[in-house]
Amino acid sequence: MGATGYAGSEVLRLAASHPDLDIVLATGSSSVGKRIGEHVPALAGAYPDLVAVESSAILSVDLDVVFLALPHGESQAFVPQLADRGTAVVDLGADFRLRSADEYAQWYGHEHRATHLLSQSVYGLVERHRDEIKGASLIAVPGCYPTASALALGPFIDNGVIEREQIVVNALSGVSGAGRATSERLHFSRLAGNAEAYGLLTHRHTPEMQQELGATLLFTPHLLPVSRGMLVSAYGRLRAPAFTTEEALALLRATYAKDPCVVVTDEAPTLKDPLGSNLCFVSARVDKRTGWLLAMSSLDNLGKGAAGQSIQAWNVATGREETLGLPLAGVTP
Repeated sequence: MGATGYAGSEVLRLAASHPDLDIVLATGSSSVGKRIGEHVPALAGAYPDLVAVESSAILSVDLDVVFLALPHGESQAFVPQLADRGTAVVDLGADFRLRSADEYAQWYGHEHRATHLLSQSVYGLVERHRDEIKGASLIAVPGCYPTASALALGPFIDNGVIEREQIVVNALSGVSGAGRATSERLHFSRLAGNAEAYGLLTHRHTPEMQQELGATLLFTPHLLPVSRGMLVSAYGRLRAPAFTTEEALALLRATYAKDPCVVVTDEAPTLKDPLGSNLCFVSARVDKRTGWLLAMSSLDNLGKGAAGQSIQAWNVATGREETLGLPLAGVTP
């Protein structure tokens, strides 16, 4: 669902190389009746005859799993019916990520209409919830910013290396993270050669990060004039001043030793390292002078930050090889 949006079309791109995913139908409210390849020419070779249909068609076909890539608030209209039919759901949207209906209403501006399913959804960040995801039938795929931030900060919070208060997260993102719908901020004449902070103090990924990390943080996202990619620099106050950069890197390596989609690097990751892949690059530094730890990460906001992560979680949920159908090499240059 939402196959003609950026995240939805990326799910289709990755599914084309997945041996166990056969696309039965694709919905796209703005492109009903058009071939997917007309709307997204990059997919014409993989899906020459796939036509976008109305959203309601999802409830008239026998399906094993539905991937939803819809704006926030829209998944709630379909997930209860899909659950009643016994159809597995992988939701790339925000509707089932937060555990609290009140918190959802506070940050998203409207009441949640399927609160009975909030406790049944599993947060789809595989590296931190692998066991919970196994066998799950409702997976809430994390947002791109929370994914990059949790993978960078999580090991240090979980192990008591940094305080759970006064954490600062600064993030840079490509414009595809804003979705296909245009706005004044996304006009070429404003975006090109520019950089802009947005969602100041109120970005909706903030409660998701705090829920996942069990911490309080200040989050500031920034928009860059690139199509895709994400780079996070996060700061936490050290609890043990003697902790070193070498120990920080060793902790990251130990934490992610068995995680094929996380790469720990000595050097600071760059925006381009993971592009086109399902990888997240992480690194860290300790500043003894100020007593702060700097945690860094980069990922493709449409890959590990959305579509790739959704397929990775579905692979785990269904007992498949975690990386099945997923690219583990980025595109360079």
